[in-house]
Amino acid sequence: MNRRTFVKSSLGIAILASQLPYANTEEEKKMNIVVAADPFAVELKDAIKEHLEKKGYAVSDVGATKESEIPYYDAAPAAAALIQSGKAKRGILFCGTGAGMCIVANKFNGVQAVCVESVFAAKMARAINDANVITMGAMIVAPWMAKAMVDAWLDTKHTEGLEEFADFLKDACCKVNAMDTGR
Repeated sequence: MNRRTFVKSSLGIAILASQLPYANTEEEKKMNIVVAADPFAVELKDAIKEHLEKKGYAVSDVGATKESEIPYYDAAPAAAALIQSGKAKRGILFCGTGAGMCIVANKFNGVQAVCVESVFAAKMARAINDANVITMGAMIVAPWMAKAMVDAWLDTKHTEGLEEFADFLKDACCKVNAMDTGR
């Protein structure tokens, strides 16, 4: 694989968030997305939860609320359990930096979490890594940017825009997923 070609190809698929479509298939609209936050990120989680519900997604909230504090190391396993059981197809987790949620979520079989800080990173988390969970930090990402990141991630398919590398990317994901040793 030519790394320069890969980088040029991946850079070519960056698009403006305003160009992203809403969920348009019935399957996408019925997709359950689990969200969770620790106390540092409740406001960001609530903004994303409202955004998702307005777009027609079902949302399960297993994290902290304004009334109930849940630390990241308890919220991430609750979200991971819903993904493992098939009750949620994707997850969006929030803490101060996004790192803690990402570390914990990745300890569970079937969870491929990526901490994202930009629309491009969110899109690449799906296109390259087929991530079913993204995490982000309330100390880093503003709500308007988080909405654009979530839209990019939800609207991107694995290998989209990187068809030249599809076989490699699919094989890589299979090999990485085979390394799962968590609960």
